[in-house]
Amino acid sequence: MSNNKSSGIGFFQKYLTVWVLICMAVGIFIGKFIPSIPQFLNKFEYAQVSVPIAILIWLMIYPMMMKVDFKSIKNVGKRPKGLFVTWVTNWLIKPFTMYAIASFFFYVVFKNIIPADLAKDYLAGAVLLGAAPCTAMVFVWSHLTKGDPAYTVVQVATNDLIILIAFAPIVAFLLGVSDIIVPINTLLLSVVLFVVIPLAGGILTRILVIKSKGVEYFNDVFIKKFDNVTTIGLLLTLILIFSFQGDVIVNNPLHIVLIAVPLTIQTFLIFAIAYTACKILNLPYNVAAPAGMIGASNFFELSVAVAISLFGASSPVALATIVGVLTEVPVMLLLVKIANNTQNWFVKESLNE
Repeated sequence: MSNNKSSGIGFFQKYLTVWVLICMAVGIFIGKFIPSIPQFLNKFEYAQVSVPIAILIWLMIYPMMMKVDFKSIKNVGKRPKGLFVTWVTNWLIKPFTMYAIASFFFYVVFKNIIPADLAKDYLAGAVLLGAAPCTAMVFVWSHLTKGDPAYTVVQVATNDLIILIAFAPIVAFLLGVSDIIVPINTLLLSVVLFVVIPLAGGILTRILVIKSKGVEYFNDVFIKKFDNVTTIGLLLTLILIFSFQGDVIVNNPLHIVLIAVPLTIQTFLIFAIAYTACKILNLPYNVAAPAGMIGASNFFELSVAVAISLFGASSPVALATIVGVLTEVPVMLLLVKIANNTQNWFVKESLNE
């Protein structure tokens, strides 16, 4: 990587784990020493959804949705193999391996460290992460691995459509298996609030701006105005959540590390599955790398939002999804390095026809 701009990952994104740790410290400080702030913000709730946090989450998700060009879906039929790898990995493998790995660690390996009730909550957080494949940072990971940008857009666009249909049933099923009662209406409301509305808003904004100013203006000027909005929205959300989570973290600091263990293992496993499948199918590297990245990383903004909606901002479930934010960037940068070092395993030509 030469510099942040040319490498495709900005200053905020590159050091996201550092900012998250700072937000953790600020949030815990507020929760312990200025508790009137979270108490006041807690008053603004509707159907278990925190209105201030919902607004911040929209700030996170809306700019991402504007980047998705759904017109690219019309070319899906021309080169389907890489998409099949993405769909199968993300929806038929990833949620269930996450459930299995997290259950094994929380209920077996860490049985004597994590109480059973907390283990159940942490598992729920892991399930929410596992059922939400990444739709935003994948563009960064794809760029860093020299992925085919047009193909990455199709992978992300189709994933967003599948999230609309599959996310709620998969989460409800896996949490039901875990004996966690899920208010299905709240879950569906979360999908509407944090997927449907921002997705519709993003599509509408994209159409209107391109119609008015052209696609070059949209890509080169308009969308770049929102570069740091997503990250700032995320960091402010984390400060609020950590202000609610102060006691849990102070009383169980080791749990942050313990939650990170199955999440990290799952990330490497899913990348290996998708990446190897692309190798077996003789797909080019510029399709294989994004296919591996999109499954390995998580749409943690959605996971955090749904955790808050279903269980509350002060719940251990929300904490578990936040650990996903902590581990995401350093682990994914390592996978980027692995992919770049193994690109000679794949054929060089593009799938463009």
